[in-house]
Amino acid sequence: MGTGRPAAALQLIAVAGRPPRPGAAARLVLSLLLFVPAFACARGASDPSGPPPSGGERADLSGPWRAVLTSPGGELPFTLRFDAGESPRAVALNGGEEVAFSAVRIEGPRVVLRIEGYDSEIDARLSDDGRRLQGEWHRTSENGRSRLPFRAERGDLRRFTAALPAAAATADRPAPPSIDGTWSARFVDEDGEEPARAEFRQEDGRLTGTIQLPSGDFRYLEGDYRDGFLRLSCFDGAHVFLLHARATSEGTLAGDFWSRDTYHASWTARPAGDAGAPLPDPFEQVRLTNDEGRFTFRFPDLDGHEVALPDDRFRGKVVVVNIFGSWCPNCNDEAPLLAGWHRRYRNRGLEIIGLAFEFTGESERDRRFVRRFAERHGIEYPLLLAGTSDKAAAAASLPDLSAVKAYPTTLFLGRDGRVRRIYSGFSGPATGAAHAALVATLEGLIEQLLSERATVDGG
Repeated sequence: MGTGRPAAALQLIAVAGRPPRPGAAARLVLSLLLFVPAFACARGASDPSGPPPSGGERADLSGPWRAVLTSPGGELPFTLRFDAGESPRAVALNGGEEVAFSAVRIEGPRVVLRIEGYDSEIDARLSDDGRRLQGEWHRTSENGRSRLPFRAERGDLRRFTAALPAAAATADRPAPPSIDGTWSARFVDEDGEEPARAEFRQEDGRLTGTIQLPSGDFRYLEGDYRDGFLRLSCFDGAHVFLLHARATSEGTLAGDFWSRDTYHASWTARPAGDAGAPLPDPFEQVRLTNDEGRFTFRFPDLDGHEVALPDDRFRGKVVVVNIFGSWCPNCNDEAPLLAGWHRRYRNRGLEIIGLAFEFTGESERDRRFVRRFAERHGIEYPLLLAGTSDKAAAAASLPDLSAVKAYPTTLFLGRDGRVRRIYSGFSGPATGAAHAALVATLEGLIEQLLSERATVDGG
């Protein structure tokens, strides 16, 4: 997703930010089965007690912890689990997904948890009794640095506390007992509005699901629905999302969405019914600005060598150009797919190129994070440093495109060098059937282009 709104929020989000926003939000940054039943299997782990060790001994943090970030919207909870072993390991749990911290450092009472791909870190101190952590979460974002207070308590398996916020009070009683199913939603912020599709799975009071916008999806959300009030949250190192909503006796939802430390939008939803909740066609969101069907660029690779689409290595090939950011969760969801297609089809004439638009514009830092992105996903195709994540700036650096509305955006070029399709956004694994359908569609498009003969124009 792009940066900024719900859509933007998405993008900032993710190794998996500010949420992708609605409407203009397409800038947001805002990645199997959509819902995995019950809590992750490890949530029943043991709950060791006792004070932390002193001296050079490392504290035993093993087991589940109820972690909370203090968001402008209130408590933003997630489950944190430490696994025992020679090397400390920790994961954040949201719905059916476990996101591993790339580094866990325990130095006396200080505990540092990093998700390196998102430049995301929790820095906390362990209490004297070994049962509480308190500190701060921070992450580099397109606006500088995002920060939220962090705390965690050992052994508490609740996502949200029992007490509902004051906003839960409403005269619209009785509210529907279940909100399980597909909803047609709309997010509104200062830049406008954006349509969305919400998928909720309710099991008693526990609620899981995701929300999909034209620019991408919110990945794995988890929370509850009680007394007509919905609460959902996600922390995966990039996404820092909190959603509240009241249900009315008419069967609609209305509430608020917060992302990280600054972004807020209001949102409403209604049951989608048999017609579903269609979103704008991702193949129709971005167009070429020339009549020749051409797309050109010239950017440096990670070793400083300039690469351009007219280079001989691409002539007569099917080329997939991926506009992405290493900071973008939906881009991280898409990357393994692209890496796999490159390995499978390159001997048949497929080339893939990634154009990285990063947060800071500092070449050394951006190069380091893009290299880590490539290593994490086993990418063997070239990645180029193309600019910063601001969508207007990205579009200005790619004048053959009418706009950059989402990260990722993917172009498919035939052997004749002409652009055949442009796909804006990505439906990640959390969207279930939508993800499976998208994978099949894009793979079918690659197969079709590979089956075509090279023309004289394509070399």
